[in-house]
Formats: sequence, structure tokens, C-alpha cells
Amino acid sequence: MDIKKLNILTVGALVATMSLTSCSDSFLDVESITESNTQTFYKNESDAWRALVGCYAGWRETTSSGSIPLPFSTMMQSDECFAGAGMNDAKNYNIVDEFDMSPAPSYTSLWESDWKAYYTAIYRCNELLKHEEQIEWTSEKLHSTYMGETHALRALCYFDLVRMFENVPLLTEPTDANVPQADPDSVYALVFNDLKFAINNIPADAYPKANASANDGHVTKYGAEGILARAYLYYTGRFGKEPQWCSKAEALAACEDIIASGEFGLIENFKNLWPAASSGRLEKEANSSYEDWLAGSTYAGTGNKEFVLVMKCNDTQDYNGNNDGNRWLVNLGIRGISGIDCSPYGYGWGIGTVNPKLYQAYGNGDQRRDASIISISAEGIDQKKDYVTALSDQRQYTGYFVKKYTPMATTDCTPLPLAWGAPGDAMTAQWQDVIILRYADILLMAAELGSPKAQDYFDQVRKRAYRQDDGTLNGNYTQLSPTKDNIMKERRLEFAFEGIRYYDLLRQGIDVAANTIATQQSVLSGGLGDVVSIKAENIRAKNGLCQIPNNQITLSNNVLKQNPGW
Repeated sequence: MDIKKLNILTVGALVATMSLTSCSDSFLDVESITESNTQTFYKNESDAWRALVGCYAGWRETTSSGSIPLPFSTMMQSDECFAGAGMNDAKNYNIVDEFDMSPAPSYTSLWESDWKAYYTAIYRCNELLKHEEQIEWTSEKLHSTYMGETHALRALCYFDLVRMFENVPLLTEPTDANVPQADPDSVYALVFNDLKFAINNIPADAYPKANASANDGHVTKYGAEGILARAYLYYTGRFGKEPQWCSKAEALAACEDIIASGEFGLIENFKNLWPAASSGRLEKEANSSYEDWLAGSTYAGTGNKEFVLVMKCNDTQDYNGNNDGNRWLVNLGIRGISGIDCSPYGYGWGIGTVNPKLYQAYGNGDQRRDASIISISAEGIDQKKDYVTALSDQRQYTGYFVKKYTPMATTDCTPLPLAWGAPGDAMTAQWQDVIILRYADILLMAAELGSPKAQDYFDQVRKRAYRQDDGTLNGNYTQLSPTKDNIMKERRLEFAFEGIRYYDLLRQGIDVAANTIATQQSVLSGGLGDVVSIKAENIRAKNGLCQIPNNQITLSNNVLKQNPGW
């Protein structure tokens, strides 16, 4: 891989060195090592650019900080995955899965790294926005674009925070003040207003898909429009009222604008959206570089036409503060296959074992099932003697693991991309980007919002799921009408493990979410019979929210208040 680093010393009270890179050339691939402060910085467009990259780095650290970031957390919070992990591991993930502190009562700050990462990113955005006027802008287009992206990044951070915790401090300027939690409506007001600012200020041609190798990872006008529609649907469902800051017509118009842009489309074969699903066996010598692997796979690649917004990750993360990798991906890997040739799958910690009910929910002939989920039996992994023995160390084994996001390895079990010579280890060197928004989501949101083309949009997504390699539909496809119920069922199958399902449940009401997630599911722990027990009353008691980190409550001198039920 041709990887270049960008190290920036972030200005202001929050100073940090960041490494921001990608597996493909992108807008992050520049060279600069500079120390600055608020007195010497924010003078010109170059300074603004460096500060903007710092904002992106902060946003990415919400994934790379090594805690329980939203996409990973919601797999367990929803009905997609169980806690899993090893027999001797702490049961902190059981708290996430079961909404119950009793499995590991000492874990009172589970989401603290995430909380701090979001507010670090928000601080950087606020710093840039505060100093906007002192920058000497020579290009109005750059001025408009950079500020639009900054507002969009702040909106993305607050939208995650308010969905996860709901009751969070609202900071619109860089400050170290002890700020109490805001009314959720105040936070949503900022989210919608920031997104609208981005939509109105980032030019439609600022980052064309035709130049995706350089543009991939930017928040575009279209990315902001898609998140606006997502925020509208979540707010109206969660709170049972229209947001003051965005109408249904505006949300639909945002989706229709994305569709009409011609910039995006569905990748023909669903499995080609995901590295492991599109990869064959990886011989170490034959796949000695990223380019070699890409040439031998059917992966559509980063920056493909279906990805509307992604969070860029890279394989150069280390333990010295350079956070640029997909740190949670290894958690989802199959436990116990270290030293066993299961290529393309690499080893991991067996966290987030897949709920069998999800595997069974896919219809016959639905290509998304095998592209999304590793079936141990179907893949033949359980026929390996060593793996059967390794089950003694797996808790809540179901026979299924996440395929969309899983580590990969060569036939000699060398983790990728270490086999390509990347630094670090299998824990940090995971480069798979986090997909925030896909074109399929735009189509289904537009259908749900009442587009006159709802049937066509709905059919496009479903037909792709049942399309065979020769382009024809298999005999299991049947047309369904785009009712709310059918759309929600389709979203469950289309977006499994993408951080969407849990909030789709919550926006249908806490009772729907709690009753859907609650289960008594037979599993194996240590090779012996066990039961996963998730109680609806625990989810209702927490109102579906995450635990406010107790350390943050203590540091605030109890200005912050814990969410009910925790």
C-alpha cells in the first residue's frame, strides 16, 4: 500500500498528534508536521485545512479509541448480536447486551472513551468555527466548503451522542467549563441546523465521486442530506412529534436530491460491498499487498458509488496515540481460530456472536444473508478439530459471526494487513472503513418518507438482494408493497451490523424495541448448554439509553446526572 501520513499538532487547549491516512490515496494523504497554537494559527486557508483535518481525525477517534463505539455497541444492544467473548473474560459486554449491571457491577464507565472522543472532536470543530473570521480567505468556495464540513462533523458527533445518551452537555464554543446536560431538543436543534448549514454551503461539485480516490471520506452535501433524513426519521419516531427544525418534505427532498444527483447507485452484487464477503482464500505470497488482494477479490473498493458517507480507517494505528484504525473490528472475529487455516477469516475475540434469529430471518435466496453472516457449519470451520476444541473458550456461541466487519488472514493464518508488511498488530492494524451511509439507505428512507417513486426505490433494494450472478432474479423473489412494516423488515436485513437496526427499533417506540430485543436464547458457553436472557423491563427501565460514564459524573462534581435505570 502507498500510505502517507499527516501528523498535526491540534491547536487550542486540546493538543494532540494525529495520524490520518487511508488504504487508498485520499484527501488525507499529505505530509505536514507542524506545531501551532491559537496565537500563531488560523491565519490562512492552509491553517483552516489543517484544522479541518484535525476535526476529521477527532471524529474518527470515536471509532479508533478502543472502547465501545456506536456501530459495535448497537450490534449488542439490538437483536442482532449477543455479548459473546471468552469464558474467562469480564462480562462488561453483557451489560451492554442485557441492559443490566449485575453481570459486572464494577463497570460503571463503560462508554467513557467514546464520551471523551466525541467531545474532543466537538472541541476541535468549535475551535475552527470560533476562529473562522480571523482566517484570510481568498476563495469563497473553499471558505464555504470547509465551514460546511466542520458544521457537518459537529452534527455527526452530537447526533451520535444524543442517540446514545440523550441527556448530554451542549457545547457550541471551545470551553473547559463544567456544563450541565441540555434538553435533548436543544441538541437536536444544533444537529439539524448544522446539517442544513452544510447542505447549503458545501457545493454539490466540491467532492465528485468521479474523483473518489482523492475525495473519499469527505462529508459532502449529499452526505449531510442523508444524515438529515436519518435524523428526521429518528426524531419523529423517538419523540412522537415533528422536529421544529426540519419538515418531512425537507427530509424527502434531501433524499430525492441525492438520488437525482446521479453520483450514486447500488453495487450490483451485495457481497462486493464487504471485504471478507468478496474475498477468496488468501495465499500469503500471492496476496502480498493491498493491491494484490484487491485484484484477486470482487470487492467494489473504497469510494464506490454506493457509499454516500464513510469514516476512513487505516492500518498504521499504534499504542503511542496514533489512532487511525478500525479498532473494534477484531472484537467481532471468530474466537479460537488462531493457528487454524480459515482464510479469508482471521482470528478475533468472539464478541458479538450473531443471534440465530437474524440468520433465520433472511428469505430463501436472499444473497445478503451469506454476505453479512459467517455460518460456522456452512463455512466448514467446525469440521476443523482444533476449532471444535477451541469452543471451550467461547461464551454464548451460536454458530454465527459477523461477516460484514471481521478480520481477515492468509492461509498461514497471518492477519491482514500484517501479511502486507503493515506495522502494528492484529488489534490495531485493521483498515476497513466504517460505512456511515449507503445509497440503499437513501432509497429506503425516501420510500418511507412517501416518495411517489416509493415502489421503485423499494424494489431496487429488494431485487439486488435476490439477483443472481448472471443478473437475473432467482425464483424466491416476490414483489412487496413499500408499507412501513415491510420497509422496516427490509432495513433489518439490508443494514445488519451497520449501526442502524437498534435506532430503527427505538424510533418505533420503547415498547416495540424492548419486546423485540427481549429473548431467551439457547447458546453454548464453554461447549455446554447456556441461555442468553434479555429482559424487556431492563430495556424499558433505561429507556434504551446508554450509561453516562460515572467517572464523568464524578469529575463534574455531580453536575452531570445519570440516566434513569443505570
